[in-house]
Amino acid sequence: MSDKEMSFWDHLDELRSVLIKSVSIVIIFMLGAFFCKNFLFNTIILAPTNSDFVLYRLFNTLTTSLGLGKIPDFDIDLINIEVAAQFFTHVKVSLYVAIIVAMPFILYFLWGFVAPALYKNEKRSVKVAFGFAGLLFYVGIIVGYLFVFPLTLRFLGTYQVSPDVVNTLSLKSYISMFLSLIMIMGIVFELPALALLLSKFGIINREMLVNYRKHAIVVSLVAAALITPSGDAITLLFVAIPIYFLYEISVLVTKPAKKEEEDDID
Repeated sequence: MSDKEMSFWDHLDELRSVLIKSVSIVIIFMLGAFFCKNFLFNTIILAPTNSDFVLYRLFNTLTTSLGLGKIPDFDIDLINIEVAAQFFTHVKVSLYVAIIVAMPFILYFLWGFVAPALYKNEKRSVKVAFGFAGLLFYVGIIVGYLFVFPLTLRFLGTYQVSPDVVNTLSLKSYISMFLSLIMIMGIVFELPALALLLSKFGIINREMLVNYRKHAIVVSLVAAALITPSGDAITLLFVAIPIYFLYEISVLVTKPAKKEEEDDID
């Protein structure tokens, strides 16, 4: 721990400093994202609405090579039914993008706040966990953007109870699903980092996670069902498999129980 003892008010001042710096960096990135509207929406946000999206083209290449034919073209036209919706959607998306981009800076500020309170042997473990968490967050964002959201959109956007009922999606509905699924996947991918941290402090161990493997499969399916509103089996599996894979990574990064460590020494 730090040689200099800090009072409660000193800690409060440090926390306020972290919050101010975090909010400031988010505002800076938010302004940058706001003025990149065309690139942000046309190239990234709205890309999954048509057949040119990378995942759909990949599926077409795969089905064609297997002799199954080309997947039907996919195109969704979004509409806006509220006067101010497009502006506030622009602001909302800019904020979320800013938070995603600023995450490494926020973690760095939090590390600066937490580090002085840790012993030397704890600092390395927590530092690794912070870095691991940042990496996994971005992996989760990418998986959500490239796989989970497009598959969910493709299913829900083309599903009809009757050919006479045409799907007309609002911009607000689309953005809400887009942001929620992407951010949820980013958070879900923090599981190994959390497991690593809890393991370092002796709260969980590898043996404990191994014993709960069967339960983890069920929990992965339940979590996937909650994350994906579509409910179709394909999308469910595409979400459940990465979640369970994260559990297996958690098993690998956690420390073995003391009994296991002693057996290894013998």
